Amino acid sequence: MGRPAWMGLVGDVGGTNARLAVVDGQGHIRNPRTFPCKDYAGLADVIAEYLEKTVGRAQPPKAVIAVAGPVLDGEIEFTNLGWRVSEGDLLSQFGFEAVELINDFAAQALACPLLEGPDLRGLGPALGRGAHDCPLVALGAGTGFGVAALARSDRGDIAIATEGGHAAFAPADELEIEVWRRLQAKHGRVSIERLLSGQGLYQVYLTLAALESKVVALPDEMAVTREGLVGDPLAAAALDRFGGMLGAVAGDLALTYGARGGVFVSGGIAPRIAERLAAGTFRARFEDKGRLSDYVRAIPTFLVLHPYPAIVGAARQLEQMERL
Repeated sequence: MGRPAWMGLVGDVGGTNARLAVVDGQGHIRNPRTFPCKDYAGLADVIAEYLEKTVGRAQPPKAVIAVAGPVLDGEIEFTNLGWRVSEGDLLSQFGFEAVELINDFAAQALACPLLEGPDLRGLGPALGRGAHDCPLVALGAGTGFGVAALARSDRGDIAIATEGGHAAFAPADELEIEVWRRLQAKHGRVSIERLLSGQGLYQVYLTLAALESKVVALPDEMAVTREGLVGDPLAAAALDRFGGMLGAVAGDLALTYGARGGVFVSGGIAPRIAERLAAGTFRARFEDKGRLSDYVRAIPTFLVLHPYPAIVGAARQLEQMERL
């Protein structure tokens, strides 16, 4: 048997994990592996281990890596991780023919039109897949909050990377104002990411505990998620409030981008709380847009359940590189 004909290496690197895979000659994603970022000094170490232990001598010729943050002139300094990565360094170190770093949510936006069946769950009324020739938005909360859009046309799709998670957060009621005040006292300006992230979920929990004079019994956001799903009243209230804020921000982004092609929610948190998200106020707050409520009411919202959507998008970008 000959060596595998790999089309390229693809990856998704966030603030917590780095996921790598290879794409074969038929465009299929093979051999995905996940690496905890905290265990490595940089991305090059992760790639070297993956290539050595998974690929061996069958070196893939090209690479597309989705990264959590803005890519400027082929480089990224991660917002929530102390790594710096450049396309030039990866080219020289690994001998690739071509390397492209793309924003991780831009990659997810590229993947959204390909997702179907068990990879998606509708949030709200069944409205179909949305207008196929209109923009769509991909967003999600995890270590941080990512946002990207996809511009669609008969000539192809173009992902629009953004840093929308660092736009200002708009509180909707007294509880959210109180969360905002606490974060403002600590950080100054309060972005969406300060609330719609793992740390933000925990801040909501702490604020609810303070307002209700309850003992803070849970140490972090993972515990809040776990206990909220099995009945802890305070943690459950934090999850429900988080879902409502996520819906409100998703609706604002739908208006911003005219996303009549749909809004796709992913990230590390939303899939874990899928049932509460579907049963809570996510969709109601998504639609609550005053004079433009009818506009957003016609926009479908989906929860992305595919385990590696940014990998799918990176593979799609790799195929586009092959056609150039």
